[in-house]
Amino acid sequence: MKISDKNFFRRDVLQVAPELVGKVLVRHTPEGDIRLRITETEAYRGEEDTACHAHKGRTKRTETLYMDGGTVYVYLCYGIHWMLNVVTGIEEQPQAVLIRACEAANGPGKLTKALQIDKSFNALEICCCSELWLEDDGFIAEIKTAPRVGIGYASPEDISRPWRFIAV
Repeated sequence: MKISDKNFFRRDVLQVAPELVGKVLVRHTPEGDIRLRITETEAYRGEEDTACHAHKGRTKRTETLYMDGGTVYVYLCYGIHWMLNVVTGIEEQPQAVLIRACEAANGPGKLTKALQIDKSFNALEICCCSELWLEDDGFIAEIKTAPRVGIGYASPEDISRPWRFIAV
């Protein structure tokens, strides 16, 4: 069943991120639908989180993070990989879940490549988008937590936070 209630996303990122593990990410293409079960997410929690893009405040790049929960946030990493995130919380409180991996794509860059996702998806609403959405088929994943990865620029405290959620 498609997750179409924006209130699912209008909660704190630390509630939404683990709940997305096990959900199905669906990308509609002319060749047919691609369905991938989410196996890993990471939480990025506002301006106070030095690992979050919003840490340095509102910019052209981070504008999407300040939108309402359920907004898709796509950005380019290292100039080569698109990263897929879903904004959580309420408008003006920048936080998001990075969709880090799925069953058939073991990394965020591989995931967006497999789903043919690029910057054109930025700022779309995942609850009502006809090209990209999330489904809940009732599967509940067992989850372990770990520190986030690839955030060496963040404070030691933020680097060590167990805000990575992984299906076991």
